[in-house]
Amino acid sequence: MKKLISVRLASNIIITINTLALLMHVLILLKIVPHDFVWGGRLKSEADLIIFEIISIVVQILFISIIAIKAGYVFKGKLKRTVNVGTWVMFGVMVLNTIGNLASSSALETLVMTPLTILLALLVFRLAIEK
Repeated sequence: MKKLISVRLASNIIITINTLALLMHVLILLKIVPHDFVWGGRLKSEADLIIFEIISIVVQILFISIIAIKAGYVFKGKLKRTVNVGTWVMFGVMVLNTIGNLASSSALETLVMTPLTILLALLVFRLAIEK
């Protein structure tokens, strides 16, 4: 897999996708984009929406930060052990997220987000195996 895609390209794709997801969650929180297709279509109240979207935003920022450090864009050569563990945790989250997307009651989430989370899982795996 190391020969198929470079660390830089994998990092750039992950950061781009996660930045777009971050923007989407901010737009949902601001009620510019409808929330029907996120969280499996199971949000019941305004309070749930706010809590879950804030969690999403924090997680997206954390994921972008981990990848930026792993790629050497920031804190070059620092936090290696923490970032390596974080990358493997991200891989696990992406696998679980893929399973969750498959179980979603929202067809849009299943059809669009499932392939996207599979792609992210593969790209994060590529970074996780990099020393």
